[in-house]
Amino acid sequence: MIKEIKMRRSIRKYTDEPVDDEKILELLESARLAPSGDNTQPWHFIVVKSELIRHQLAQVSNNQKWMLTAPVFIVCVADIRSRIAEDVDLSLNENSPLAELKQIIRDTSISIGHIMLEAENIGLGTCWVAWFIQEEIRPVLNIPVDKYVVGIITLGYADETPKARPRKKLEELIHYENW
Repeated sequence: MIKEIKMRRSIRKYTDEPVDDEKILELLESARLAPSGDNTQPWHFIVVKSELIRHQLAQVSNNQKWMLTAPVFIVCVADIRSRIAEDVDLSLNENSPLAELKQIIRDTSISIGHIMLEAENIGLGTCWVAWFIQEEIRPVLNIPVDKYVVGIITLGYADETPKARPRKKLEELIHYENW
C-alpha cells in the first residue's frame, strides 16, 4: 500500500471516460470497511453523476470550475445521530461546538482516505474538496441540517500527472515518549 500512498496526487483535470459503477461500489466498499470510534460508522455517501448537480456543487464550492472535468462526485456526509441518538433538534455548521461533531468528522475522514487510496489502487484519480459551507451545500442535495458534509471527492480518470509536492522530513514529525 505504500506505493499507492506515495503515488496518490490531487487530480484537478480528468478525461471524459466514464467510471464504471462497479469501480464506484468498490471504492465505497473500501470506505465502509474503515474503522470508527465505538464502531459507530457515521458515514453516508452520495454518488453524483448528474451534470446539473455537479455544476451546483462546484458553484457552492467557491465556484471551482475544474471540478466539472470529473465525471463523478462522491459527497461524504457524517451523521451525528450515530453518536447522539436522542430526538433533539440539532443544526450543525462549521462553528458547532459539539464534541460528537469532531468525532464523526474524524471517523468520516478515515473512510474518505480509504476511498482515495483505493481509487489510486484501481487507476482512478481523486481530489478532496472542502471549500464550502454547510448552509450552502446541504440544500443542493437535500441533506438534513443534523448531517455534516465533510467533503466532496471528485473522481475519474486523470488527465494530468502532477509532480509530488514537498513533504516534511520524517525526523521533523516524530516524537518519542513525549513532545
